[in-house]
Amino acid sequence: MTTSPAPLQRFDVGPRLSEMAIHNGTIWLAGQVPDDATQDIRGQTAQVLAMIDRLLERAGSDRTRLLMVQIYLADLADFDGMNAVWDAWVPAGHTPPRATVQARLARPDWRIEIVATAAVA
Repeated sequence: MTTSPAPLQRFDVGPRLSEMAIHNGTIWLAGQVPDDATQDIRGQTAQVLAMIDRLLERAGSDRTRLLMVQIYLADLADFDGMNAVWDAWVPAGHTPPRATVQARLARPDWRIEIVATAAVA
């Protein structure tokens, strides 16, 4: 008996990237950046985390199912401000493995970009 491979789903496919892909019960999100880059790190972080929530909901999942998160900060001086918003957002007992690094982001007014991987609920 042969089984067919699990389907690959892509969401919001553009010429350069997709916002999200799902395969074999795993959700991969593209790097999420703020829409309003005039806000400080707390505002930009809150925007990006809300985007992640919306994408995970579309995929039938939520933040308790995060498998790995990578956070890119333009300035490590923003680490404490970002963590204040993160700590209020991430559910206790469901903190995923995480990396936070300093990186030069694609736009100078972006202070943060977050890449997340999650399991389908």
